[in-house]
Amino acid sequence: MTQPRRSKGATLPDSAHEWVSFDDSDGDTWVFDLTFLTSNWSCIFGAGCLGINDTPTPELEQGCCSFGAHFTDVEDQQRVAHFAERLTPDQWQLHDQVDGDPFEIDPDADEPDADERGTGAGVPTTLMTKRIDGACCFLNRPGFEGGAGCALHRAALEADERPLDWKPDVCWQLPLRLEHHEDDNGHDTYTLREWKIRDWGSGGADFHWWCTSDDLAFVEHRPVHETLADELRELCGDEPYDLLRQYLAQRAPEQLLPHPVLRRR
Repeated sequence: MTQPRRSKGATLPDSAHEWVSFDDSDGDTWVFDLTFLTSNWSCIFGAGCLGINDTPTPELEQGCCSFGAHFTDVEDQQRVAHFAERLTPDQWQLHDQVDGDPFEIDPDADEPDADERGTGAGVPTTLMTKRIDGACCFLNRPGFEGGAGCALHRAALEADERPLDWKPDVCWQLPLRLEHHEDDNGHDTYTLREWKIRDWGSGGADFHWWCTSDDLAFVEHRPVHETLADELRELCGDEPYDLLRQYLAQRAPEQLLPHPVLRRR
């Protein structure tokens, strides 16, 4: 694959990203956001994260847990329900407050589906984790003896298991976003990029801050494609991820377009 060339003296837009694409053995096309995946972004939950409320609230240590987690499908909800049953009051601060049911229909949804809690194949677009006192019910608050942060995440680590297997899909996927497009000829294209404020929909307009837009979160010593390797393999599969890593092994870091946040530095 030839290396991208930029005209000498060319001026890039502030938001410019570099991309690369591959076709896998099934003929599907995979497009990767190199600019984000080779950046040094890192989740700073509990380490200075300003949160996604309308004002900075680092003292709450809520991260992006302020609004609860919506489920992608029934399987997602049932998997989380299974692991939630393994949590003890010592691990989960609000264990007794959920009264055995940590889920609710989004009160802001226009028309909740009638069978949201069923076991069918329908996508529960309005089913989410309960919100208690302004945040997800699985969020242990600062000062809790069992440790602040996501109870599911912490319990998975204690069990020597992967947090991504315990948590709602949206929680472990952030800030990665996988988009799928099928053209008129049935060809599938998958695009893996960073999650931006706009991806939250109309609610994102109320965020005062988002971590992929601020250099507070660009503090890791390794690139995203390494630190989120498990998440990328789960989202894309082994073959597309391995193609990406093989390509990046041939690129010198100084050849890559830095993230807009880093360019602003």
